[in-house]
Amino acid sequence: MNTRRTELIVLLLGGVLTIVATACSGASLRDGLELIGLAVLGAGVIAVAGSLVGHRLRARPLAVQVSLIAITAVLATLAGALLAAKAMFVSTHDLRVLLVVIAAGATAALLAALMLAERLGRASAEVQHLSERLALDEHASVATPLPTELAEVAEQLTDTWGRLNAARERERAMEASRRELVAWVSHDLRTPLSGIRAMVEALEDGVVDDPATVTRYLSTIRHEADRLAQLVDDLFELSRIQAGALELELERVGLADLVSDAIAATGVAADARGVQLSGTLNDPAPEVAASVPDLARVIRNLLDNAIRHTPRGGAVRVEASTQGDHAVLSVHDSCGGIPVDEIDRVFDLAFRGDAARTPGTGGGGFGLAIARGLVEAHRGDIAVANENGGCRFTVRLPLEP
Repeated sequence: MNTRRTELIVLLLGGVLTIVATACSGASLRDGLELIGLAVLGAGVIAVAGSLVGHRLRARPLAVQVSLIAITAVLATLAGALLAAKAMFVSTHDLRVLLVVIAAGATAALLAALMLAERLGRASAEVQHLSERLALDEHASVATPLPTELAEVAEQLTDTWGRLNAARERERAMEASRRELVAWVSHDLRTPLSGIRAMVEALEDGVVDDPATVTRYLSTIRHEADRLAQLVDDLFELSRIQAGALELELERVGLADLVSDAIAATGVAADARGVQLSGTLNDPAPEVAASVPDLARVIRNLLDNAIRHTPRGGAVRVEASTQGDHAVLSVHDSCGGIPVDEIDRVFDLAFRGDAARTPGTGGGGFGLAIARGLVEAHRGDIAVANENGGCRFTVRLPLEP
């Protein structure tokens, strides 16, 4: 309930109570209206004065502000009583008795206000201490019960600290990933470039002149140039994904067609490594709204990764099916499984999981990171799990665009 509505309800209830009390006093209609007017006048003037003083003291301690509220209430009662006495509604004797009662009530109200202020002060200090403890321990909590409003503040503060810590952890991970990326890309660029330079110099200086060796050198140079071009293409794709610059041209496409094309494109590499590659389509045949080149790249990246890590004689199986309102694509390999301490990092930028990073034995470490970025750009998700002596990568895409 907002403050304005609460104030309006309080005013209405106060007005009703005032009218009921006047009616119970036995006063005539004329006297009753006059009595109500005097009470409202006295209380209103004091209330306005108290509000103005409270506004000026809004930066003072809680004890001062709460005490001001109690004093305002007592003075409003006193003002109404004095005005009623002046209008001959209250006798001199009754007024003296009323003043004694008001004095006692004022003392009690002021003590209660000070006690309330002390409790609020302790609660505020507890929230402040919570902030200090959260800086050292994100699981810190308040030690004593708090008023509802301050309890909500403490809960939001704890939640905010948790989100900030998570953001800091993500930033540290991203920074570490960027440093690894720079180091690994430098390595992957330097090695083939050095080889290319050495072979070009050998050809220029005439050190190599027999046709067979020249042909082999030229073939190697072309191969290394193609690998460098692929690396640059991967870096460009990653920059588009991380910058949110992907512009997907969506169209309805069947996963069966994309899977068939990907199997055909990677079949030669699978045969060369002695890996059996197969695909299975479960009815009904799923169709999704997707960018065909980007989704095809996701499937190729997953197949390339599976073929590269599956030993000779192993198998890679692709499955496509419909589950509820999602199309599901899975790639299962025979890689032997991913170590538990690495499975959460397989989609990290430039992560390979190879003990030795020998150029030419694997990709640039960007394939799975690119796959995740493209899947998320399609409002889908991708996950990996160890299964039956290998691992299964699962892509889920919404059937509706």
